[in-house]
Amino acid sequence: MNKRLSTFAFLLLAVMAETFACTNLIVGKNASTDGSTIISYNADSYGLFGYLCHYPAGTYAKGMKMDIHDWDSGKYLGQIEQAKKTYNVIGNMNEFQVSIGETTFGGRPELVDSTGIVDYGSLMYLALQRSRSAREAIQTMDYLVQEYGYCSSGESFTIADPNEVWIMEMVGRGPGIRGAVWVAVRIPDDCISAHANQSRIRHMDMNDKENYMYSSDVISFAREKGYFNGVNKDFSFADAYAPLDFEARRFCEARVWSFFRMFNPEMDAYLSYIQGTTTEPMPLFVKPAKKLSVQDVKNAMRDHYEGTPLDMTKDMGAGPYKSPYRLSPLTFKVGDQEYFNERPISTQQTGFTFVSQMRADKPDAIGGVLWFGLDDSNMTVYTPVYCCTDKVPDCYAEGKGDYITFSWDSSFWIFNWVANMVYPRYSLMIDDVRGTQKELETGFNQSQEAIEATAAKMYATDPAKAKAFLTNYTNMTAQSTFDTWKHLGEFLIVKYNDGVVKRMKDGKFERNAIGQPAPVVRPGYPKEFLEELVKATGDRYKITK
Repeated sequence: MNKRLSTFAFLLLAVMAETFACTNLIVGKNASTDGSTIISYNADSYGLFGYLCHYPAGTYAKGMKMDIHDWDSGKYLGQIEQAKKTYNVIGNMNEFQVSIGETTFGGRPELVDSTGIVDYGSLMYLALQRSRSAREAIQTMDYLVQEYGYCSSGESFTIADPNEVWIMEMVGRGPGIRGAVWVAVRIPDDCISAHANQSRIRHMDMNDKENYMYSSDVISFAREKGYFNGVNKDFSFADAYAPLDFEARRFCEARVWSFFRMFNPEMDAYLSYIQGTTTEPMPLFVKPAKKLSVQDVKNAMRDHYEGTPLDMTKDMGAGPYKSPYRLSPLTFKVGDQEYFNERPISTQQTGFTFVSQMRADKPDAIGGVLWFGLDDSNMTVYTPVYCCTDKVPDCYAEGKGDYITFSWDSSFWIFNWVANMVYPRYSLMIDDVRGTQKELETGFNQSQEAIEATAAKMYATDPAKAKAFLTNYTNMTAQSTFDTWKHLGEFLIVKYNDGVVKRMKDGKFERNAIGQPAPVVRPGYPKEFLEELVKATGDRYKITK
C-alpha cells in the first residue's frame, strides 16, 4: 500500500475504533457442552443507543418496495424490492434460529461505493428476515449487494444456524461499481473462532464447495486492482483486501488471541504476533482444550486481558482502583510520540450485546435463545430472549429515551447508570455488581431446562401456546432484571456515597444500638497507589513537625 493509502487506512481504523469496533466469538456444535452452535456480538459504538429490535413476519404483494436507511446514521439510502414472505426476527436471531453478527475491518478505502443502497447493518437484518439457514443467508446477502450495491467498507459477518457457523468477509468494488467481492468459510464443528475488526480469512480451498463459498471474481478482481499476483492456491482474502499492520494486530487480533488462549493454552505462543515482533498470523480457528458452555462465552465477552501480559488492571492507567477501562480516544500523543490504550473484548461503549444459542435437537421456537444484554458486556446481565418472541420487553424497546435522552424506563440507561458509578472505583465496587449479576444469570441458567420442558409439552399440541409462553417468559426475565438492576443502583449510591463505605450486617446496612446508621468505613486509597503518589510528588504532601 502506498503512503497516501496507508495514512488513509490508519485514519479509517481510528474512526472505526471510535464508532463500530465490535467483537464476535464463535463455537461449533461439537465444541459446545450441549451440542449448540454459539456466537456472540458486542455492538460497540459511541453514539449507539442499545435496544432490542423486532421485525415481525409478513407477506407482501409482488412489486412492493421497502425503504433502506443506513444502520449507523439513519440516512435514507434508497428502495429495494420487498420479499414476498419474511420471517420473525427478534434482535439478531430469526424464528429458524439463524443468527448474524458482524465486525467492521474497513480494508482498502478506495473500494467503498457510496452509491450503493445496502449497508452492512441493513444487510444483516434483511438476510435474517429472508433466510431459513446460514447458507441461505449467505446467498441472500450476495444477491442483495449484487442487485442493489454495497455502500459500506470491509465487513466480517458471523452467520450461524443450529448446525453450521460461517464467517463471511465482504468488501465493495469501488465507487459506482455495483456489488461486492466476498468469501465465506465454514468453521469446523469441533472448533472455536472469532473476529474483531480485522479480516481473518486467508486460506481458500476452491475445490471444497461444502466448506467454502465465494464471489466468482474474488481472486480476479484482486489481480485487476494489483492486490495479488501469485497463483490461485496462495490467494489470501485478508492479505489482498485488508493488509495487516501493527494497529490491526494490537487493537483487533489481540481480542481474538485473548479468547483463543482462554481455551487453548498453545495460543500463548502468539503473544509475540500480537505485540508486533513476529508476523506469523494466528489460525482462523482452533480446537479448544475443553468444551465451552453458553456461560463460558458470556464470561469471555467480559474479558480485559486479565491474567495476560496485556492485563489492563496492572498499569498506572488503571488508577487506584484497578480499572480495566480507558478513556477514548484509543491513541494519544505525548510530545511527538504516539501511544495507545489496549482495546479489550469488553468496553464501556457497547450499545448492546448478545450470545446466541442455537440447538438442532429442539423445535426452532424453543431451541433458539438470544441471550441479550444492554451496555457494557462486563456489567450487563444476559437475559433469555427466545427466537419465537414477537413482543419486545418494554425496558428493551426502541423509543425509551435515546443516546442523549436519559430514561428511567430504559434498560440501556439503567445499566449505564450503574456502570458509570462503578468505573471510577472499580475494585472497590465490582464485587457487588458481580454478586447480583451471577445470581441473576445462574437463576436463568438453572431455570432453562424446566422452562423449555414446559414449552415442549405445549408445543406438541399447540405450538402457538408454547410461543406465547416463551414470549411471556422473555418479557418477564427482562423486566425482573431491569427492576433488580435499578435496585442495585440505589444500593450502590447508598453504600459508597461520598467516597466512604457504609457498614453492612446480614445483608442490611448496619445501625447502632439506638437505630442510627453505624459509623462509616473510610477506605482511602490502596497502599500501592499511595506509594506511587509519594514517589511522584516527593515532599509536597509530607507532614512536618
